Amino acid sequence: MNSNRLPAILIGLAVLLVLIYSSVFVVNEREQAVVVRFGEIQDVKRAPGIYFKLPFAFMDADRVQYVEDRALRFDLDNIRVQVRGGAFYEVDAFVVYSIADPRLFRETVSGDRDSAESRLRTRLDAALRRVYGLRNFDAALSNERSSMMQEVRTDLTAAAETLGLAIRDVRIRRTDLTQEVSQQTFQRMKAERLAEAELIRARGNEQGQRRRAIADRQVVEFVSEAQRDSEILRGQGDAERNKIFGEAFQRDPAFFEFYRTMRAYVAALADNGTTLVLSPDSEFFRFFNSSAGQALAPIQTPARPASPAAPAAPAN
Repeated sequence: MNSNRLPAILIGLAVLLVLIYSSVFVVNEREQAVVVRFGEIQDVKRAPGIYFKLPFAFMDADRVQYVEDRALRFDLDNIRVQVRGGAFYEVDAFVVYSIADPRLFRETVSGDRDSAESRLRTRLDAALRRVYGLRNFDAALSNERSSMMQEVRTDLTAAAETLGLAIRDVRIRRTDLTQEVSQQTFQRMKAERLAEAELIRARGNEQGQRRRAIADRQVVEFVSEAQRDSEILRGQGDAERNKIFGEAFQRDPAFFEFYRTMRAYVAALADNGTTLVLSPDSEFFRFFNSSAGQALAPIQTPARPASPAAPAAPAN
């Protein structure tokens, strides 16, 4: 009797275990659970733990759909946007979001992340084009970049809330010029730098000309002063020389005459290829005709008249 009941007991235990297993689900700290009963959302489990549901999900009873409960990210790369004035940028951006309302997320996109991110990409593309279109060429590379990201986030937040999502952050990762604009910008910067270099060069040449003119004027002044001083010194030297010659002539006129004649011999008979044709009894050779070194007819120098005596000072 007992042996006949054992299979039934085992079958009952197996059925009970299957019922328990199909009625229990676990939610961890990185997930949220949406309980769907016969196609309608029955409950949303946000806190981690063990929960129960109706068994036999294959009969369209309670089914559990898990959604992420952590920060998620998607990227949007190589977006070509036009700024005010007609120039183009290539922009990379990314969005950090989370599923804030699992019920609404399930109702709008059936809990599909790919569908939700596809809609957000479309809105992000439109927001980037709008924000860049309101700025000029240099705004995206200046301090306005933070305000631009905030505007994009504001535009994207409204669209995300309709999907049950919360936008945590929007970042513009890269803003580069397109190839055509890069070449135009390079040529413009090159022209500006060349113009600036020409201006600096012109100013330098002007300052150089001014300083050269000042230096030339100072050179002329210095040379003129030096020539004046040299003429003064030369005149003073000539006067001193004539004074010394006069005093020497007064002391010994014969020796002075002999000295001057010897100097004339040195200058005239120097080895410079000069030929002189003179008579032996010429006045030039008068000292050669005397063995004593005296001229045959010495030059008589009249005596200098005595200077008149100074008048005596009157007596007191």
